[in-house]
Formats: sequence, structure tokens, C-alpha cells
Amino acid sequence: MVVCDHLHRLFSDPYYARFLSASGDVLAELGLPMMVMTVPPADPGTLPALAAGADGVLLIAARKQHPLAITLSTSGIPVRGIGRPPDDVKVPYADVDNRDGARQAAEHLLLGGRRSIGVIAGPPTLPAAQDRLEGFVTTLRQAGMSDVPVAYGDFGLPSGTHAMQWLLRRSPGLDAVFAASDLMAAGALNALARAGRRVPDDVAVIGFDDSPLARRAVPALTTVRQPVEELAMLATRLLLSGTVSVNPILPAELVVRDSA
Repeated sequence: MVVCDHLHRLFSDPYYARFLSASGDVLAELGLPMMVMTVPPADPGTLPALAAGADGVLLIAARKQHPLAITLSTSGIPVRGIGRPPDDVKVPYADVDNRDGARQAAEHLLLGGRRSIGVIAGPPTLPAAQDRLEGFVTTLRQAGMSDVPVAYGDFGLPSGTHAMQWLLRRSPGLDAVFAASDLMAAGALNALARAGRRVPDDVAVIGFDDSPLARRAVPALTTVRQPVEELAMLATRLLLSGTVSVNPILPAELVVRDSA
């Protein structure tokens, strides 16, 4: 398992824990070990020695213009990308329909009468973040909203707080925000509470993931559920089977709670 992210994110982001646990269960059934390594986004892309000796690699969170995906795709090692590969790299993958999930979030806010809507997007070099941003903004533009303020975060909670503060300065009349991860949505909730904005009365908030955090948030977070465990098990089985002709896209689903 090669995760293109910083080591501390491996332990702080619930997405990775959910994915690794489900994938590990599949391997454990077959008596196979799983090695996990992180490669920071700024790393030059050298194939880690442990990965070079592996029988197969699950590649997670590969960014645009990062040579590791290309290195793996030409290494001769069986690879299955988690998420759409960057830069049209020819690697078989499995993904969630991030664009449609974001569309559902946008339509929910529009149907709720929200008319000044901002976005806290993920890293612009990450294909999943790009798809969520494009799916959301395209839906708003089709509804006549041409000026959609966008702030960027790293999927982590502190970045959501900073991004929400920026959005409030940029658009004081903001009445809704879509955050491309639940952690960033939780950060947005913190910033809104500090600013004296009530959720959802003054500002509606929608996240993405449906992590355990979404249910514990106050108010409980409306979010887009992605089937992380199903994705992990499916991708692991496809890698083990050697199937390269199928790139499954799993559906995302809006889960409505109290924040929007």
C-alpha cells in the first residue's frame, strides 16, 4: 500500500484508517501480509525499495505531476490505483463518483433556497478533489451562479477552519458552504461558531466522506457518503485477481443530517 501523503496524515485522516482496515481484512483472509508506506507529495517519486519487492501495489492519493505513478506504471509490478490516476497515467483503478456526489450536494443546497454558496476544495493536484470541485461548481453555474468563491485546503481540519475564515471575509453574506472532506467541514463548523454564525440557520454546511466524525459533529453533518470499505475490498480483490480491464466507479450518496 503506497500512500502519496505525509505520514501524520495517515494517522489523522479517517479515510486512510477505513481503507487500510478493509483492505487488510481481504488480505488476512488469504494469509497475505500488507506493507504500508507513505511518499510525501513533494517526494521526487523514487519507487520505495519495499514497494519494488512487492507482488502488487495499491496506490492511494497520487497527485498530478508526481512521477511516482508513472514509475509504478512502468515498473512491471501489478498496480491498482485508488481514485482516477493523475495525468492520464495508464494504471487500472477503482474510484467513487466524486463528481456526482458533489452534484447531489449542490442540488440539495439549491433546493434548500441557498443562494450565496462557497466551496472549500481539496488539493488542486488531486484528481478526486478536482472532480468534487468541478461537479459542484458546474451544477451551481447551470443554476445561474457564475461567481462561486473557492478556498483550498488539504483535506485536514485546520485547513477547513482557515478556508472558512477566508470565505467569510471574501463573501460576508455566504449562506452555505460545501467542503470536500468531513474534516474540512468540521473545521468550517469551528470557524462559523467563532464568527457567531448559526448552522444551518445562517450557513448550511455539507461535507464529503460520511466518516464517523460526521455523526459526532455538532450539528450532525450532512455529507456525501463514499463507500470506502467497499472500494477498498473491491480494489484489493481486483489487484489480486490480475484484472486490468475493469475500472469500477462506485456511486456516492448524499446523507442528510442537521447541518444542511
